[in-house]
Amino acid sequence: MSDVGRCDWVPTIDKITLDGDCRLFEMEGMGTITEKILLKDNEKMILQYSAIETPAPIEHHLATMKIVPNDNSTCSLEWTTEIKPEIFADSIHQGMLISIEGIKKICQV
Repeated sequence: MSDVGRCDWVPTIDKITLDGDCRLFEMEGMGTITEKILLKDNEKMILQYSAIETPAPIEHHLATMKIVPNDNSTCSLEWTTEIKPEIFADSIHQGMLISIEGIKKICQV
């Protein structure tokens, strides 16, 4: 998560371009998306970002990813998203599930 330009865990994205505190990418089926990185706290293992430009008429988006240690050898990912209008919630949720599978593959290396 600390490398906000990394996209190998998201199968629908080929490349991310960073521009200051924003990341831009093409998402399969969605078009070009710009996200603003709001918080990147490596010590607390938290990343928070908001989609600020999308082809879809999104009024509000806020996502938070947090790694929570379970013990000395395992951890959990807490990933929450606020989205308005609610009609986009299912597609966001499906994208998160696909991305979580990508994260699992990277972590098995």
